[in-house]
Amino acid sequence: MAAVMNLQAVSPPPSQLGEDQLAFREAARDFALAELAPHAAHWDAQGIFPREAIGKAGELGFCGLYVDDAAGGSGLTRLDAVVVFEELAALDPSTAAFISIHNMATWMLTAHASPAVRDLWGPRLASGECLASYCLTEPGAGSDAASLRTRAERDGDHYLINGAKAFISGAGATDMLVVMARTGGDGARGISAFAVPADSAGIAYGRKEEKLGWNSQPTRAVVFDNVRVPAAHLLAGEGDGFKIAMKGLDGGRLNIAACSLGAAQGALDAARRYLGERRQFGKPLAEFQALQFKLADMATQLVAARQMVHTAARKLDAGSADAIVWCAMAKRFATDAGFAICNEALQIHGGYGYMREYPIERLLRDCRVHQILEGTNEIMRVIIARHLLNTEEELR
Repeated sequence: MAAVMNLQAVSPPPSQLGEDQLAFREAARDFALAELAPHAAHWDAQGIFPREAIGKAGELGFCGLYVDDAAGGSGLTRLDAVVVFEELAALDPSTAAFISIHNMATWMLTAHASPAVRDLWGPRLASGECLASYCLTEPGAGSDAASLRTRAERDGDHYLINGAKAFISGAGATDMLVVMARTGGDGARGISAFAVPADSAGIAYGRKEEKLGWNSQPTRAVVFDNVRVPAAHLLAGEGDGFKIAMKGLDGGRLNIAACSLGAAQGALDAARRYLGERRQFGKPLAEFQALQFKLADMATQLVAARQMVHTAARKLDAGSADAIVWCAMAKRFATDAGFAICNEALQIHGGYGYMREYPIERLLRDCRVHQILEGTNEIMRVIIARHLLNTEEELR
């Protein structure tokens, strides 16, 4: 039996991706090999935010993938985007995940801002010249996002924002904050969304959090103390913020799911190489059937997860009524599978997998948080169950 499988055996067959998508995948792979792979371990170890590399990603259109071209973006589909994010994450899930979050925040701003704000910020964000953070989570409002307490009070032609956000990716290193704040009463209908320049007077950033993974992107709390924001920076209308947040998260969940696919692909490739190189008991590890079976199960899980993510992306692109539940299922399945595959790859490496000399432990650490953010996988189960219990429609 061959020591390793053909590299294409676990990649999407060409018949399922168009020529443009195959070109995007190749461009993303080439970029990741040239700009991310040589530095990812160093960025992780030193906690370096690779602003220059992200800017180069922007030059290729990767910072505004599904932003309309009229707003300076690439105007691509959600399926195109997940193909790109998977390739970036196969070598550096942390940096790829930040780029995906930036894409989500940039789309939210350009899709809902006034023409003046969109025209000023859209091209700068989509090109990677400026970067954006998404500010929804609060110290007391995580999974229950509709209970957030940050408040925006109208004051003439401005709003005054007061409150605090927690676990904000890129905070302190980005230029624009997409902020959810309460302008009305309790619950989701009282929430509005604002585009807030990150250097506005009254904004303070907390210490850089020390994390298990995602060390190439800073995570901080953000405090708003009478931050004056022009009324023109309101996204859509008052009370539309929660709807904007949830629409953004549908795509954001696919983005993070794609980053888990990438981490899993990177881990699977590393495991296959290791099985062909490492010898025990006088023969390559690849000749041990128990390890062959592990590899087969990992590849099967990865292919199944990829197909679910791609199907959900097509649903979102088509505006299907059940797209939200497909995004939830894809996020839940792909992030769980991605972590499990990375964990199995580490086990295959034995003690070497636990060492920083090999990329496995970093892939494992970076993809663990994917099961928590953009809605925990428990919340994904709530979304799926509610759909099944409250509708007669079948998921097909």
